[in-house]
Amino acid sequence: MPVPLVSRQAADVRLRGELRYGLELARLSADREFLFPRRAANPPPVLLVPGFMAGDQSLALLWGWLRRRGSRTAAAGIRLNVDCGERAVRAIERRLCRLVEGSARPAVIVGQSRGGELARVVALRNPQLVSAVVMLGSPVLSPLSVGRPVLRAVRSVARLGDIGLPGMFSTECAGGECCARFREDLEAPLPASLNAVSIYSRSDGIVAWQACLDQWARHVEVDSSHCGMSVNRDVYRVLRDVLDQEGERWSG
Repeated sequence: MPVPLVSRQAADVRLRGELRYGLELARLSADREFLFPRRAANPPPVLLVPGFMAGDQSLALLWGWLRRRGSRTAAAGIRLNVDCGERAVRAIERRLCRLVEGSARPAVIVGQSRGGELARVVALRNPQLVSAVVMLGSPVLSPLSVGRPVLRAVRSVARLGDIGLPGMFSTECAGGECCARFREDLEAPLPASLNAVSIYSRSDGIVAWQACLDQWARHVEVDSSHCGMSVNRDVYRVLRDVLDQEGERWSG
């Protein structure tokens, strides 16, 4: 069944959990492994996709860490992640192609929140270009399993899209032809060759953690806020392991 774009019922999450973001950022900023990571022997290229209503700059710390490890890193080219899912995927695919052409090997895609949904679809459609996808707090099973404030924001964006504001998704994306393929691919099985990882937190203050449990991905639980997924030390440990696995797989 297609996942509805607009839901009438908000998820039961505690928004106050997001107040941890500053603490998570402070802990990461003092972490030696983050500041001075071991230079990877054969690091894969990485494409980063930001979350809902966020842009590439929201993943700047992650981008810098990846570069320090030695990965060729590219941004999705998103200023504000509110575009129609299908249009957004096509734009990300163009970035992916350029990254892979310059690296001569498949890439890892890391997407936060809605960015993880987009990353999943891009990975599914481009198995020859993507070796791994990591979804950070991404409610792929039910994209609108979010708290009331976020649900109100989604509805506001959809209304702007309905009146023709460019670069915005609209209510037509819920069941119209524009995003029909996107909705199908969000639920489709991922290829066995793809190293898919879903990182989630039971104390997520934005999305219902159960919606992040993609059955075709490996699940990794961390103690993190939703927005803090990109600045959480434990998340970086998981990413390090995934990237090292991909480096070993390519070397072998």
